[in-house]
Amino acid sequence: MTREEVELDCEDYNGGDFEDDEAEAFEEAAAPEPPKFTVSGFWGERLDKVLAAHLPDVSRARLQKLIEGGAVKVNGAVVTKVRAKATEGDEIELTQAPRLDESLAFEPQEDVEFEVVYEDDAIIVVNKPAGLVVHPGAGNPDGTLLNGLLFRYPELKDVPRAGIVHRLDRDTTGLMVVARTLTAQTNLVRQLQERSVKREYWAITMGSAAPDFVVDVPIGRDPRSRIRFKGFPGSTGVRAKPARTRARTVDWSSADGIPVSWVACRLDTGRTHQIRVHLTGEALPLIGDQLYRGRAPGIAVKMENLLDFHRQALHASRLGLVHPVTGEEMQWFVEPPEDMINLMDDLGFGPWDRPVTVFERS
Repeated sequence: MTREEVELDCEDYNGGDFEDDEAEAFEEAAAPEPPKFTVSGFWGERLDKVLAAHLPDVSRARLQKLIEGGAVKVNGAVVTKVRAKATEGDEIELTQAPRLDESLAFEPQEDVEFEVVYEDDAIIVVNKPAGLVVHPGAGNPDGTLLNGLLFRYPELKDVPRAGIVHRLDRDTTGLMVVARTLTAQTNLVRQLQERSVKREYWAITMGSAAPDFVVDVPIGRDPRSRIRFKGFPGSTGVRAKPARTRARTVDWSSADGIPVSWVACRLDTGRTHQIRVHLTGEALPLIGDQLYRGRAPGIAVKMENLLDFHRQALHASRLGLVHPVTGEEMQWFVEPPEDMINLMDDLGFGPWDRPVTVFERS
């Protein structure tokens, strides 16, 4: 299998790009909103210079191309001249989001922190911390897990996407597998396509979850928001893609009279934001989720502040796969990070390190 075929297989698996929850054999990443801003601190400066100051993650050359291509408006009027002037108080709007600067995207970077749980000549298993973006994109041109992997493992420069075959949202923590060779990546992508890679997540949600349940609802982009996804029951095709999550409730509790649940989820598919969308659709929004707050956003914010937890309470706790070279069945478990352990302790979910799994479910 060629490098190009692996790239296509990765894209076909989740419909576009690798991304999250998860487990995207890279799933389609949400496109950012085109930026708008009011010029501040400049008086009669060149438009490209003003844009570069306000959009430091985008190269000057790329901004110049956006101007020349008619993608920049100043005070509501399209401006196509790079040397046009912009001044204090001007309203600038880009009609398309700037694309990633590839020169930064694949630059090895030393100061990217992540834990390696396992490694051999074929694979690397990573425990991703909260706040770390997996793959560069608009708004996150570098400082990603990919940049850190390229520094620690320089040979990954010869593997598509630096060996990444699935990923987690920025604030989701836990296990990911990375391929060190093209052969290993091909094998892992096929395992993801065949749904033989086992991925289990712990979610702390609002609401009282059923003991065991399955959510089988297609997921697509929310037509009202470019950064959100939503469930489309009964819909398939262009609008939404099949998505299936199996869940088992580990424990129940309450906070300030509001019921909460500890839910273990196993992914059968890997759509963007899958667990977050599916659980929210079941009236079980994740505590701390800034994007999906369910039908009672006020209560969600109250819980977030009450528990002092301000990211989605989601952790990729367990990963199982067949080793791409030896054929051995392998499995890893990592405990949640300290902030999530503290949250679980505060809610009386203990002992949090008890054996929990939905792996055995068919």
